[in-house]
Amino acid sequence: MQPYRSILFVPGHRPAWVDKAIAAGADCIVLDLEDSVPAEQKEPARATVAEAITRVRQTNPDVGLFVRVNPLATRLTGGDLEAVVVPGLTGIFAPKIEEAVDVKQYDALLDHFEMRNGVEGLEYIVPVETVKAIQNCREVAGASPRVGAMIGPSAEHADIAREVGYEWTPEGLETLYLRSRVLLACREHGLHALTGLWEDLENLDGLKEFAVRGRQLGFRGMIAIHPSHVATVNDVFSPSEEDIAFYEGMVKAYEAAAADGTGALRYRGLHIDKAHYDKAIGWLARSGASEATGNTTAAIIAGKANR
Repeated sequence: MQPYRSILFVPGHRPAWVDKAIAAGADCIVLDLEDSVPAEQKEPARATVAEAITRVRQTNPDVGLFVRVNPLATRLTGGDLEAVVVPGLTGIFAPKIEEAVDVKQYDALLDHFEMRNGVEGLEYIVPVETVKAIQNCREVAGASPRVGAMIGPSAEHADIAREVGYEWTPEGLETLYLRSRVLLACREHGLHALTGLWEDLENLDGLKEFAVRGRQLGFRGMIAIHPSHVATVNDVFSPSEEDIAFYEGMVKAYEAAAADGTGALRYRGLHIDKAHYDKAIGWLARSGASEATGNTTAAIIAGKANR
């Protein structure tokens, strides 16, 4: 899965809001057919979402386009997928997955509608929303090649808060264990690890602090619920020029030392060896620094891959 920094939700029955999401600079947009769409508007919203995917893809080839369908238990999932699995769709935001068998049920539906509608390669973003999902997040992460990302829960008022019964704080210590389990499942299976949303729309300073804590923990992107949050999220989850220079320099210094037969050296006041080098290579690859800095980092990463 692409290393999306910001994943912004848009109600599926509000097509004009898609343009605002694009203008905000979101890496990925989730067109919602679940909670934000009233029951009586769910069916017509399917066609609206399909039309929006086609329209947006014509002018925005790189933005991620996902649809949050209604959960399997509602018996609306098949109808949702039948309508929205169209060329241009990136994948499905698959709610209320609690165990591996749920992923297999989504797979069966998606296999059918991909073949029927001439689409391929769709992925899942999986939110972890229940206690059972937390307990089974490791097996869910490995249940299908389509699972590309999972979300560590952190919301103040969503399903997981009700089920666990925690009292939300801006610092997020009450969800640290929950998010950490999801993060480790993502790392084990090579998934893109996303942290949950920040609900205080006006508090951008709080948003930044929360996003930074998520990044420090190991998450590489974040769910957003308002366009005004996108710029902050993108900034937090983008590599700084200083960090890029630091890790590029570390790679070059180690490779020069290794070529002279030295396995450990001093770099900017630090003692480094191959473990530091491997971390630097991984950091540059995950951060997309090759795109930000041009051929230098790309050559470093390619050289490492070819060894």
